[in-house]
Amino acid sequence: MPDLPILPAHHVEAAVRAALAEDLGRAGDITTNSTIPAEARAKAVIAARHAGVIAGLPLAIEAFRQMDPQLSVQVGKPDGSRLAKGDVVARIEGSARAILTAERVALNFLGRLSGIASATARFQDSIAHTQAKICDTRKTTPGLRVFEKYAVRCGGGANHRFGLDDAILIKDNHIAVAGGIIPALQAAKAAAGHLVAIEIEVDTLDQLDEVLDDGADAVLLDNMTPDVLAEAVLRIAGRMITEASGGVTPDTVVGIAESGVDLISVGWLTHSAPVLDLGLDIEIG
Repeated sequence: MPDLPILPAHHVEAAVRAALAEDLGRAGDITTNSTIPAEARAKAVIAARHAGVIAGLPLAIEAFRQMDPQLSVQVGKPDGSRLAKGDVVARIEGSARAILTAERVALNFLGRLSGIASATARFQDSIAHTQAKICDTRKTTPGLRVFEKYAVRCGGGANHRFGLDDAILIKDNHIAVAGGIIPALQAAKAAAGHLVAIEIEVDTLDQLDEVLDDGADAVLLDNMTPDVLAEAVLRIAGRMITEASGGVTPDTVVGIAESGVDLISVGWLTHSAPVLDLGLDIEIG
């Protein structure tokens, strides 16, 4: 199981509060409140309906506890665990109303984040024979970036920058406006603090040679074939971190990884990975 960061509690609390407010609306859960007695208690299980990797339990637990702090939640499979179909992720016991009202918000977070973690694991597993690491991008759902990037870590991947203030990443449009690779790099170095890393995107080996002449901490090798990537890695010879991006699919990722790059960034992980189907069922009897 991967070594996971701790999700900041204030992010978890705020995201869950907003999600519950959206779901509860102006009148609360009128279905549950009209059909379930206030004193009714229940036991429920959250289980995997398909194999995958679990992520998002802190958010699910927070959803149940915001509805009723007295609910008991026992985790069966912590975040980052591999799931087989039918595995019990968590057991919840307490107020039936609270369980049923929090159910959808809890499952929405779990399904979305577990889908990202599961997709990351599939990519990472396929390149385990190489040194390359799968990483994410900023192509995330607005407001959910910290959680979606956490899910990538749950799946065994790595995080790219979290925002525009993390590091300097000079893209093709920056280069075009700045007047070329060298002017862009020199301006970035003049402005960057001593702890700020500089990465620059290149599309061709000729552009890479310009970067090698001036230097950077990392280079983003965009939309290159595995053969060209391998040549780029040879030219760089360990002087910079190498990151490949563009056209990364389950069919292409192995060839990209075998070129020798350090990182492979995959925007699909956070903008298009399918949810993992998890269900909550009340235990009868």
